[in-house]
Amino acid sequence: MKIVVCVNHVPDTETRVKVGADGLSIDRTGVNFMLAPYDEIAVEEALRMREKFAGDVTVMSLGNEKHKETLRKALAMGADKAILLKDDGVRDSHGVAAGLAAALKPLAPDVILFGKQSIDYDDAQVGTLVAEMLSLPSVGVAVKIDIQDRKAVCVREIEGGHEIVELKLPAVFLAQKGLNDPRYPSLKGIMAAKNKPIEEQIALAAAPLVETVAMRTPPAKAAGRIVGTDKSAVSELIRLLHEEAKVI
Repeated sequence: MKIVVCVNHVPDTETRVKVGADGLSIDRTGVNFMLAPYDEIAVEEALRMREKFAGDVTVMSLGNEKHKETLRKALAMGADKAILLKDDGVRDSHGVAAGLAAALKPLAPDVILFGKQSIDYDDAQVGTLVAEMLSLPSVGVAVKIDIQDRKAVCVREIEGGHEIVELKLPAVFLAQKGLNDPRYPSLKGIMAAKNKPIEEQIALAAAPLVETVAMRTPPAKAAGRIVGTDKSAVSELIRLLHEEAKVI
């Protein structure tokens, strides 16, 4: 089985992000980057598929030279090879999807895996866009993937419950938390990853469909206010919720 996992290089979840001087991007000074958490789940699922069906796992990322750090992490987890689609510019989701789809098409993988969403722009569009561009079926927010005889039965999260979806391979799957518990790279895996080559390709150019006009941090929260400590405060609290907070 040929499996490709598309991964992203994103700011660490513990990093304090600041808006850059241009007001259109983040200030990358001192920011640590990591393999996107949902993509890590996708890599783990790919490795489990390889263990069950044999074949190989390729990880792919679109971005600048720094993305190699994330590809090395996936290689250390156990992926067989990596591809970096080089582009130093900033792309919207459509542009990223177009570049990935163009590189995926000649590979003709049986399974393409994504995390359900990245944690930088957080718009959860790229995986589904790639599936559409390649005319492949897709399943989002997957919490279980069972493949038998070139068919997959998936359980996906929906509001208030779960949905069971059946589809044929080749297909695209978007991993949700709960699909598995990603493994930690072993020392042997980390050492082996240093010797695994990362193939470099120039990403297909794609005109942006979305323009960032401004970026700003959320306004600071106002200080809390205590309106009373006994039942006499109830009427005042109701008034404030109605007239100031406007939530009732």
